[in-house]
Amino acid sequence: MMANIFYVEYDALHESNFVFDIPEGHNCWLLVVTHTPALFWVNEELKEFPAHSGVLYHPHQKIYYRASAEQYKNDWIRFESNESYVTETSLPFGVPFSLNDPEYCHKIFQLLVSEHSFQKDYKESSIDCLLRTLFNKLLESYFHEVITPKYYNLLTLRTAIYSNPSQDWAVPRMANSIHISPGYLQTIYKKTFGVSCMDDVITSRIRQAKEYLLHGSLSTAEVAYRCGYNNVEHFCRQFKRITGFTPRKFHKQMKGESLERAAKP
Repeated sequence: MMANIFYVEYDALHESNFVFDIPEGHNCWLLVVTHTPALFWVNEELKEFPAHSGVLYHPHQKIYYRASAEQYKNDWIRFESNESYVTETSLPFGVPFSLNDPEYCHKIFQLLVSEHSFQKDYKESSIDCLLRTLFNKLLESYFHEVITPKYYNLLTLRTAIYSNPSQDWAVPRMANSIHISPGYLQTIYKKTFGVSCMDDVITSRIRQAKEYLLHGSLSTAEVAYRCGYNNVEHFCRQFKRITGFTPRKFHKQMKGESLERAAKP
């Protein structure tokens, strides 16, 4: 048995009087991911934990949590599995921890609902792959440094940068998008990710440029424009500084290496 889902749901919404109380626990695993703050019974007392918390309950473990605001919303899954990534996990049991990428986890829950709801040819293996990935993300979160509320805004900004490198990612515009000052953005961004926001912009653009140069027939000027550069010379300087090659030489060398690999028996 890889994994068997009894029920999975995302964006489950409840009123302020919501209480989930199972003194003897389930006879299977329960994983809960919150979208709103909530109260959890931990170490013999009721404690409030922030939104975007994950908590794993092992079979027959006491379960108690409740709403702590006007509404309570979460994703959750009840399942059984004898896979070691579940049974031997390093995650704590019954103790919530903050997620470092809640949107990623939310998307996995959406996919799990789709796989569980319909009969598909590779349903079992797809569910197992999704659960493995979800547990990997949970472990990343659990061993992550302290996550502050601003972290989620910064993560959203960073994801947007890498998704759309060609946009006008000037520091004032980035700062305004998450409602902080440009100076504070530069400080907190580098402290959080170990790289400045503008260096991330440049890295994302050069990464995209390499893709165009490797697998396209665009001119250097066209590549520069598509990657957010209005000045071709500026693009060429940054590209060479990061890769060690001009765009033209990079294209020529990579194409030559590709042909060489293809020619080997």
